[in-house]
Amino acid sequence: MTDHADDILTLLPSRLKEARRAQGLSLETVANLSGVSRSMVSQIERGESSPTIATLWNLTRALQVDFAGLLENGEARDRIDILRAGQVPMIENRSKGCRIMILSPPEDAGGHEVYDIRLDSGAELDSQPHGAGTMEQLTVLEGLVTVFSGTASERLSPGDTARYAADVTHKIVTTEGPARVFLIVKSS
Repeated sequence: MTDHADDILTLLPSRLKEARRAQGLSLETVANLSGVSRSMVSQIERGESSPTIATLWNLTRALQVDFAGLLENGEARDRIDILRAGQVPMIENRSKGCRIMILSPPEDAGGHEVYDIRLDSGAELDSQPHGAGTMEQLTVLEGLVTVFSGTASERLSPGDTARYAADVTHKIVTTEGPARVFLIVKSS
């Protein structure tokens, strides 16, 4: 992130405007989402007004952009962040035969989560309902699994993908050997 206040004030208007346009949002929509007046949003984007921290916070939440990332210089955006295999956070439940590698960044929790799940033979990953409207997308990489969502169930083979409601009781079960799945959880 830049260290100079002048640099921040120079970058901020164009970065906010870029973020708004990238999402196809009008000034009016951003105003409604953020609680900041349309005229103030326009003035900030033109560099005619410097927002307070509270105003900037409301705008970044409405635009769903990271406050710090908004102010990084171009060099910071031209990089690849690496999380090496040994650094990936893991939830291990040996009694249930599940190892869950958390691939999504912590700030995505509750929004868009990504997991690499390894299941032993006979393993069962039983989940309580998530928030209303939450969906899961599961792709089988190895082995055979059965997915349950509410009263529905489907057997999946390698390469199969299932999309199902996760705002009801749901689970993943292996019955014929170990399996590995890639799971995306998307909250509404």
